[in-house]
Amino acid sequence: MSTVIEQAVEARLVAAAPRMPTVSATLHYDRSDPFAVRMTFPAAATLEGVEVCWTFARELLDDGMEDASGEGDVHIRPYGYDRTVLEFHAPEGTALVHVRSHELRRFLRRTHTLVPAGEEGQHLDLDQDLDQLMRDTC
Repeated sequence: MSTVIEQAVEARLVAAAPRMPTVSATLHYDRSDPFAVRMTFPAAATLEGVEVCWTFARELLDDGMEDASGEGDVHIRPYGYDRTVLEFHAPEGTALVHVRSHELRRFLRRTHTLVPAGEEGQHLDLDQDLDQLMRDTC
């Protein structure tokens, strides 16, 4: 079984313009980093013209599917019947992104099949992480 899940999702960028552009973003989950989800946006979708990747807790995505959730840089909340809003805060500004909720649920189901909630700690390699941390301090 693969230890990485990647799934393309259609993300609708909320802007002041009347028509919201749609981009293909990628959700990424890796069993070796079991608490985290990454969402990557292509360069064409960013103000700087470079690919942007946001990393946040899988639990935040789970919680945000049901009720407004998040503190700090990432907030997630349901929006209507079939959309979820992901709100990303950076020094340059705030990005609001709508994603179809069923796409996020499908992704989350796949991640929970790979690493069930509550079993994330069993997939951490603490010895390797500690070795890496110690190597970085020298």
